[in-house]
Amino acid sequence: MSIDPQGLADTGCAGQSIPRHDARALLDGAGFDLMDLLGAAGRVRRHFFDNTVSIHVLDNVRSGACPEDCGYCGQSKDSTAPLKPYKLKNVDRIVADARAARDSGAFRFCMAASGRGPSATDLNVICQAVERIKAMGLRTCLSAGLMDEAAAQRLKDAGLDRLNHNLNTSRAHYPAICSTHTYDDRLATLRAARAAGLGICCGLIVGMGETYDDLVDVALELAELKAESIPVNFLLPIEGNPVANPKCDSKPLDPSLVLRVLCMVRLVNPAAEVRIAAGREHHLRSMQPLALWPANSLFMDGYLLSEGDTAEQTIRMILDAGFVPRLDEGTWPDRVRKMIEQGPTPASPQTATLKLGVIR
Repeated sequence: MSIDPQGLADTGCAGQSIPRHDARALLDGAGFDLMDLLGAAGRVRRHFFDNTVSIHVLDNVRSGACPEDCGYCGQSKDSTAPLKPYKLKNVDRIVADARAARDSGAFRFCMAASGRGPSATDLNVICQAVERIKAMGLRTCLSAGLMDEAAAQRLKDAGLDRLNHNLNTSRAHYPAICSTHTYDDRLATLRAARAAGLGICCGLIVGMGETYDDLVDVALELAELKAESIPVNFLLPIEGNPVANPKCDSKPLDPSLVLRVLCMVRLVNPAAEVRIAAGREHHLRSMQPLALWPANSLFMDGYLLSEGDTAEQTIRMILDAGFVPRLDEGTWPDRVRKMIEQGPTPASPQTATLKLGVIR
């Protein structure tokens, strides 16, 4: 099947999702040049977000001891990953983490709490933290499991901007990765967030043994939900997790597939914030900057359970690729402001080290 990337870009710039058959064909990788596809996805991304990149910092405010059996997660009850659980951080600690994130250049502070869902006590702590973080000028997002509209409304009243609750995969594939709750349970949480007036951050994980059709299904579901923010994760091989061998459509993940997935998600959800989430460094390696053509957002300073590039490495990559970190004027840390004003910098002028040897 021949693909016309610029025709797909025309559709995206008009604010419309590309048809399912085109989305599926993009994942096959035949009938088009990858660079042409990146250019088309980049055209759509720039139409809605210009050349800015939103930087998010993720804070694990409670780790481990989760009763759910999500096979991809090191915090689940079935994982033997060597993690040290800890209880919910207190308000002062969460706020201190947020302040550090702001000072490193974060646009949004994302809190994640393990568990099936927040208790009333948990909500009290989180709501107090949200109120103080909002007063610092940071946008906020929370991932805390399943919740009803009353809980979502409390968070909204405290000033929370977005609730994160990922669908992770398609309805058809969901029973293969989790049995302690259902796909419909997740949809109910998202509907509760929407009813309370919260923005929706909802994404997927690539590499859990799904098919290309599963990826298209969840991308189209996200378009139906009108998710404002879509984090795209790529499974990291964490020893001890039941799902720990990253494969999609029976093939290992590679940089080309990662980029095609990001382009597909962008063209199916043209106006959404598409975020390169976990697995960026591991699966893209030297091709990380190309992901900024379809995606307009990323995490820095690591993820829930794994390390990632530092703030300085991340901001430098953004600038070198010709993009600009999205920060609110007046809240830019001095160090970040100087990096942005300076723009891409030449390599260090130090003398190269030569290999000395005998010419034969």
